[in-house]
Amino acid sequence: MSSQRGESATTGTTRRGLDKSHWLYIAVIAAVVLGVIVGLAFPGKDGFAAQLKPLGDGFIALIKMMISPIIFCTIVLGIGSIAKAATVGKVGGLALGYFIVMSTFALAIGLVVGNLIHPGEGLNLSDAVYKAPAESSSTPDFILGIIPTTLFSALTAGNILQTLLIALLAGFALQKMGPAGQPILRGIAHLQGLVFRILVMIMWLAPVGAFGAIAAVVGLTGWQAVLSLLSLMGAFYLTCIIFIAVILGGLLKLVTGINIFKLMRYLGREYLLIVSTSSSEVALPRLIAKMEHLGVSKPVVGVTVPTGYSFNLDGTAIYLTMAALFIASAMGTPLDLGAQIGLLVYMIIASKGAAGVTGAGLATLAGGLASHRPDLVGGVSFIVGIDRFMSEARALTNFTGNAVATVLIGTWVKEIDRQQVDRVLDRHDPFDETTMMAHSTAATHNGDAVDGSAGSDRDQSVTV
Repeated sequence: MSSQRGESATTGTTRRGLDKSHWLYIAVIAAVVLGVIVGLAFPGKDGFAAQLKPLGDGFIALIKMMISPIIFCTIVLGIGSIAKAATVGKVGGLALGYFIVMSTFALAIGLVVGNLIHPGEGLNLSDAVYKAPAESSSTPDFILGIIPTTLFSALTAGNILQTLLIALLAGFALQKMGPAGQPILRGIAHLQGLVFRILVMIMWLAPVGAFGAIAAVVGLTGWQAVLSLLSLMGAFYLTCIIFIAVILGGLLKLVTGINIFKLMRYLGREYLLIVSTSSSEVALPRLIAKMEHLGVSKPVVGVTVPTGYSFNLDGTAIYLTMAALFIASAMGTPLDLGAQIGLLVYMIIASKGAAGVTGAGLATLAGGLASHRPDLVGGVSFIVGIDRFMSEARALTNFTGNAVATVLIGTWVKEIDRQQVDRVLDRHDPFDETTMMAHSTAATHNGDAVDGSAGSDRDQSVTV
């Protein structure tokens, strides 16, 4: 009876998240379709569709408003999470090293694919979106500009690199403070919860922003804009598929001899849950339970999975770089190699805060562009309409990357039962769904123990 109540509670939670997520999803789809229709019906610079541009600009202004507090809170708490994970010992250090390498590799793949396909080329959207003046300065001026006037002005001046510098300094300073810094970290965690809650509220305006941006762009460019967006979506989905099947699958086969398609078949129910909610967060308790049932030891699973949900975001990494290159090409000012490398370095750090909350990915993308090419930030409004369509691929890629990482790290530290792995993947030892309530509770404790910020994100049951 208790297990049935547990399943009912779990199902109820999922269903509530499903309803909220699907309403917003449907609204965005309707807004995009309506925006295309209005853009085609009222074309031209002086047409009604072009006059809707301020709707998209206003939405992006709200997103920009949230960039500095999001970056500050997530980087400070992220550094604290690294410290806690590292204290676990060999597993924590190995997991963090692997996550950094794979996230960097995923970002680089996004840059390579974006440079090969140029999906936004020829659109010339400079008239369709708000274009802030580009900042030009010498290298010494740029470096000195990273240093804020005061410690707190970095959070209000709108300079993302200044915010990043202060967040890094604060994070490492809190590490050095030890137990004395814990109350401050808890306070920042509460502040992060407030910031993310405001961001979730803002994201309910995404249909309005998407409608205005798409209508204005289509009104100026016609079907070319729609085809460019579809090409970006197709390229992104294809890149994620190749990354999972070739990169993750090849690494898993080389290290463990396990076929990634068998592992994905074992996690089939979780994939359905992720597709239905556009969030990999909702499947975290089930991933922990299934990895333990697969034969990976409980300590390895308890450290690797929750930490990976904050630091191993392969799908989000690919999206961030491809979307940035798309916006730059679409606005007729492609990024040179130096700017791309600088963007890559920024995304390696800032993407650690792009998990668990609707709009965090958009805010991170806008922050990356603002730090290197402020004149391109307005272009983010152009992809608001398709951001939701790409969220499933991001979530599925993130989830698969964390599942593979758990098996790999379990193998490297020799904390995996290979006979159990073979039995489970060959369907001789099926997963017992009635144990999920106990695993769900353990998952929450493990998540909070390793990553203090993850719990607040999961409560909101929203998308990456």
